[in-house]
Amino acid sequence: MLAARFHAPGRPLALDDVPVPEPAPDEVRVRVRAAGVCGTELHFTDGLYAPSRTPMTLGHEAAGTVDAVGSAVTGWAEGDRVAVYYYLFCGSCRWCLRGRQNLCLAPRGVLAFAADGAFAEQLVVPAHCLVRLPDELSFEAAAPLCCAGTTAVHALTEAGVEPGDVVVVLGAGGVGLAAVQEARRRGGVVVAVSRDDARRSAARSAGAVAAVSPAELAETVARLPGGQGADVVVELAGVTATLELATAVLGRRGRLVLVGYSADALTVSPLGMVVAEQRVIASVGSTLAELEQAVSLAAAGQLAPPVAGRMPLTEVNEALDRLRAGDVAGRLVLVP
Repeated sequence: MLAARFHAPGRPLALDDVPVPEPAPDEVRVRVRAAGVCGTELHFTDGLYAPSRTPMTLGHEAAGTVDAVGSAVTGWAEGDRVAVYYYLFCGSCRWCLRGRQNLCLAPRGVLAFAADGAFAEQLVVPAHCLVRLPDELSFEAAAPLCCAGTTAVHALTEAGVEPGDVVVVLGAGGVGLAAVQEARRRGGVVVAVSRDDARRSAARSAGAVAAVSPAELAETVARLPGGQGADVVVELAGVTATLELATAVLGRRGRLVLVGYSADALTVSPLGMVVAEQRVIASVGSTLAELEQAVSLAAAGQLAPPVAGRMPLTEVNEALDRLRAGDVAGRLVLVP
């Protein structure tokens, strides 16, 4: 089968011909019908971090159909429509038992990090990592839910967004646009921030009351009812400029939610944060239940990470180049 594989940083992904994987007794093979292109892929190709081995098939947002089931698998049959939860969790450690599979202590792998991922015609995962897709949800719409949609749901759940909260979303890519929708669904007053006109327009369409450039953010937040700053800032870039902006607009009892990351560091004034009783929260990925929730919300028309384009798997490097250049308002989806 065809797979787009990472061999080394600074090099395009290679389109390799690899053996079709066979499922173990507790695994399912999925024929990939759509795979979202996330900014995480750029962290690999740009050398921010490396997968556990090379070559590695990248891609962690996958939707498709069951192609084969292991001998011990029940409840799934060939042709079933599924979304894939990309943390291949153990199911028995303390965090899995608490429903926090994203913090699993003994994962079998994580797609693209320590297990071959979704930029391929087929992939194999434990059967307990599948979520059933309703017929009304297309594969192209479902794939971005597996990371972009669920990351937004998880971050806003961790932040405890309530009706009337002023929510600033720093970044309006795939995760950012999903975060705008989810914050609005929860009753938040949402301000999106992007340097790109097309992304700001997409954020307004997603439900932001304002979509502004970084230079306009402080004044925009100050004009909102209450004028005391943001109750929640969802930070999606993780670079010095946006981290400084996030702390500058955070209000009393404000929650700064760190989702994005880079090699940059967060510097804060303990005095300022203590006096204002502010909190810093880190949010990684999502739980399995949140993928189920995202699928349900999408099926009900309440969450739809916008698909910016559909490209064949053979054009994966062009998709990554577009993402790196900032030429994507939403999610690109690869179709094997």
